[in-house]
Amino acid sequence: MQKDNLPPISGSQKELLKLFSYKSNVYAPVSNIDFNNVRSCCGIALHMHQPIIPAGGNNLVNAKLISNLQYMMEHQNIGDNHNAPIFLKCYSRMSDIIRQLVSLGYNPRIMLDYSGNLLWGLKLMGEEQVLENLRLITTDKKYYPYVEWLGTMWSHSVVSSTPVPDIKLHIMAWRFHFASIFGVEAVKRVKGFSSPEMSLPIHPDVCFEYIKALKECGYKWLMVQEHTIENLDGTPIKMPHLPHRLVAKNSLGKIEEITVLIKTKGSDTKLVGQMQPYYEAKSINRQFYCGREVPPFVLQISDGENGGVMMNEFPFAYRRVFEEMGKDVVAMNGSEYLEFLQKIGLKEKDFVAVQPIHQNRIWCLVKKYRKGACDEAIREITEKDKSFHLDRGSWTNDRSWIKGYEQVLDPINKLSVNFHRKIDRKRINKKSAIYREALLYLLLSQTSCFRYWGEGIWTDYAKEICRRGLDVLEKI
Repeated sequence: MQKDNLPPISGSQKELLKLFSYKSNVYAPVSNIDFNNVRSCCGIALHMHQPIIPAGGNNLVNAKLISNLQYMMEHQNIGDNHNAPIFLKCYSRMSDIIRQLVSLGYNPRIMLDYSGNLLWGLKLMGEEQVLENLRLITTDKKYYPYVEWLGTMWSHSVVSSTPVPDIKLHIMAWRFHFASIFGVEAVKRVKGFSSPEMSLPIHPDVCFEYIKALKECGYKWLMVQEHTIENLDGTPIKMPHLPHRLVAKNSLGKIEEITVLIKTKGSDTKLVGQMQPYYEAKSINRQFYCGREVPPFVLQISDGENGGVMMNEFPFAYRRVFEEMGKDVVAMNGSEYLEFLQKIGLKEKDFVAVQPIHQNRIWCLVKKYRKGACDEAIREITEKDKSFHLDRGSWTNDRSWIKGYEQVLDPINKLSVNFHRKIDRKRINKKSAIYREALLYLLLSQTSCFRYWGEGIWTDYAKEICRRGLDVLEKI
């Protein structure tokens, strides 16, 4: 936190490079797993998020920015807000659970995905103890081999409906913020990325820019939903429990590639809350892949605090699994698993190539690489098939993050256009308070919660944040 009370979400490109100048392997060398004798393995990731809203007062125009969690705490008589205290406990409890299991000689694993909104909101609320508790398992050599943090979009924006110039700003903001809390060495170990709502852009040009931004910010792998990818020939993937290579190609024929680990289909909170990935892993054996026999990796991610199963059943189920776990079916974190594959000779280029869902239909109509080639192909498809959409490569695959949200998206897009028109013309110090304030409102305006609800007070929150952002830009 800066003296001006703005979150540390920006810096120079030189500073950013320092945040991921790590050695290629950081988990496998300190792992206590005998990978050669592992039959199968599972991975569990917990996603945590609370939006920042202008609700610190009765007048929306003058209300302070606060965490929605704080609002819930202060208004527990409304709706489900009585869950706020248990939510707060959930944000901290994995530190207690991990340290307890390690002290008892067990071998737990967990991947954590916390939005920047949540991390900043905890600070604003004065809940320093939560961050201190998380710091124990993030920085202490005794515990961090068991815990892997995943990067994400700072303000939990849905990538497929985020203005393209803003995608990298979210990615960088999260790394700067995380480093300010847990230190540079900790952020260097963040190699995997978890996209809000599991969004994967279908439009080839957008996906290319997204993957390019991830790689420029030091990410080595991305978690994707099984139904959001396809083989290059358009057929469904056949080996969801093994890593693949996502190929992102744009209209000009340029290509960016990144390793992906696949979250399989299913009811997320129930599967994670009852530790289904472990029990599925027990039912499968090593598979022949890329010329080698390797253990499959059963991966699931879920909200870490939402719903009765996660609030109440998960801790017991999680502890029970590690109390009974042997050495042939084990839990591993994503980077740890990939590093072990690298140690036995598998490289990214060996993995089966995939692309975002429906891209095969687009590429079949692109005859020549040139600017706008994909847009032309998409127009041709939509003229014949009105059901074709580019905005549903996300968690549930049944929600459009654009249609019906025009009254939210119009102010958001206006703010984005004005931000880049003003900022890109002037050499503004990226550490200056006025730049960080403008950036803050830009990122906050794109929080998925404002689009998920689409009307009522949440729409009003989004419009107010956009208004404040435009006011800041007027001062530059």
